[in-house]
Order: sequence, then structure tokens, then C-alpha cells
Amino acid sequence: MVKLSDRIVNLNESDTLKMAALARQLQSKGIKVINLSLGEPDFDTPHHIKAAAKQAIDDNYSHYTPVSGYLDVRQAIVQKLKRDNGLDYTPEQIVISTGAKQSIANVVLCLVNPGEEVLLPSPYWVSYAAQVELAEGIATEVKATLANGFKITPQQLAQAIKPHTKLIIFSSPCNPTGAVYSKEELQALAAVIAQHDNLYVVADEIYEYINYVGKHESLAQFDFIKDRVITVNGLSKGFAMTGWRLGYIAAPLPIAKACDKMQGQFTSATCSITQRAAIAALLGDLTPTYAMRDAFKKRRDLILELLNDIPGFITDVPDGAFYVFPDVSYYLGKTDGETTIQNVDDLSMYLLNKAHVSTVNGMAFGDDKCIRISYATSEENIKEACRRMKEALALLG
Repeated sequence: MVKLSDRIVNLNESDTLKMAALARQLQSKGIKVINLSLGEPDFDTPHHIKAAAKQAIDDNYSHYTPVSGYLDVRQAIVQKLKRDNGLDYTPEQIVISTGAKQSIANVVLCLVNPGEEVLLPSPYWVSYAAQVELAEGIATEVKATLANGFKITPQQLAQAIKPHTKLIIFSSPCNPTGAVYSKEELQALAAVIAQHDNLYVVADEIYEYINYVGKHESLAQFDFIKDRVITVNGLSKGFAMTGWRLGYIAAPLPIAKACDKMQGQFTSATCSITQRAAIAALLGDLTPTYAMRDAFKKRRDLILELLNDIPGFITDVPDGAFYVFPDVSYYLGKTDGETTIQNVDDLSMYLLNKAHVSTVNGMAFGDDKCIRISYATSEENIKEACRRMKEALALLG
């Protein structure tokens, strides 16, 4: 019998990946499953980005790169941050990684000591808590409610901070809720953070371009806390480049250097070809990105209309990303005579097995009343999925 480490035995599997795997299992049996569980744009990478990658192959960009990435790619990120976010960084403050997930992991491992606390405004992305656990930190949820648009208040944040609190991790636009913090809301949170000299913040902005309410606002724009903010972004969501694997941080120089050191012992640099394509993505034509955003907004409106027609679903209007996070507690305790819905995980499994629609239970994101539904799929799939869910849920009494 293999004796695995306690670290891996105690680590939770990603529920989003688990549900996607279960959906594939059903599909392998010939069952038509509509997958609303994965956070992946259903669009293809824009042509000008693919062309840049093909050119890079022809130009023999096939060797190791500096751990933090090519200098001119980091310069492109600096230019993008100035253009879109009004943020001033140097290339030395940029570290390119194999996806934003690795970017966040680098920061957590470089900042958090065993026993130190990391605050997670919840609902939060599934991997935040797992990464804190791997660093032997303590993940503490700060509950945001549907009534408040799934955003925490400055008062909540102030009450949650303790002497051993080291880090806050949050996303805007948010996965799983689609909540988007305004400039005024971020400034109020920044004022609280500024009162604690040893507190750092990871601002996960991977859904920056999928924003339905106007200009994206970055936490690092407030100079009085910029030296304690690590901005995380990448190519996956805004450019439909999930498989290309490129994320990056813009951070205070000591943190950037630490992440370079950490990454040097894990993966070294990310793919050289992807890095060359990144320049075309970040500095090229954003028309395809905005077209995707507009398509997602149309789908959001469609799925909200259909979900609101299902008895017991309570929805919020997401201002960004491509998820709806409805409260489905109405169905807890109900049964169809065969299956009893004890919790939202049971409900997600019921929808998968009965309606053949894949969703993700909200407990994975720190909320035991909701499920996450991705609308990064066709309008046809959205309509059929909602029809199936409504029909299956009607059997629960």
C-alpha cells in the first residue's frame, strides 16, 4: 500500500474539475450532457494571436526563457497595465507563470507562514482555500451575501482582520458570483487595509475584460496601499486562451523576486510560444475580446430570464464573468421518492444524473445555499439546460 503524504491526502479535489470529469463519464456512455460547470469560454483564440504563435514557432522560440518571462513580454504587460488600469510598474515587478492559478500559488507560498491567516471573501474561487492549506495557513471566510450583491463591506473586513492575518485574496469580477466592485467600494476596502502595515492583498483580475458595467477598477490604483497589492491577471478568460497557460502578477519588487525564486524550483518559465502570442494578445486588436464580452452579456440576460422561471431559484444579476450563482435552498430537504436533497452537492449531483446538466455545488466556493452555473456555452445549450433543470426539479416534493 502506498503511503502518501498527509499534504495530498488532506487536500480537497477541485469540485469544478470533478464535475467536469463526471460529466465526461456520462458522455462516454452516450448520454448527452450539457456542461455548465467549467469556467472556460466556448470561443476560439483570436486569429491574430494564433498567427503570432505560429510565427514564433517558425522563428525558433523553442528554448528556455528567463523564469519570469521574456523581457519584451513583461514590457508588454507593463504597457497593458498602464493603458487599461492606470498602473505604473517596471518589468522587474512582473512575473509570468503557467496560468493565473500558479501565479496565486506562488504568492501564497511566498507570503504565508504556517499558522498565519488568509481572509477569503466568500463565495470565492475553489483553489484559494486549497492553496492556503498547502502553505499551512489558516483560511478564514468573510461571508458576502446575495442581498449585498455578494460583496463584503468595509465593516466586515475590519472586524475580520486579526493580528495574525497576513493576506486577503479576492476576485473582481468574481468567480463564482460575477460580482464587480466599484471604485468607491474598493477605495473603502483599501482604507481598512491601509490601517494594517503587515497585511497584503491578492487582487485576482482574470475576468477583467468580461465586465458589463463599464471600466474595470483595480485595487492597486490607490497609491496608499499599492505597495501591498499583488495584481493577478492572465490570458485565459479575456482571450479564450485557457489551454495556452499564461498568467502573471504585478507586485512590489521583493514579492516579485520571491515569486521568481519559488517558480524557479517548480516549473521555471511558462511556454515560450505562448509568451510570444501574449504580446499580440495584450497589445493587439481587442475587438474579438469585446465581441466575446457582448455575447456573454446576451447569454447572461437569457439565462437569468430562464432561471427566474424555475420555482425556488433566487438570482442576483452578475455584473461580470460568465456565471450565475442562484440560491437554491428551496430544494434542500425535498425528494423525488428516490433521491433526497440534503445539501447543494446532492442537488448538483441530482441535476447531473436526472437532467444531465453539469453544475457545481456552492459549498466548493464557501456557500452552502447556492450552485454555480456557467453560461459560457451556446444559447441553444442554455435553453435546453434550463428546460431540463426545470423539468427535473419539478419532480422534487
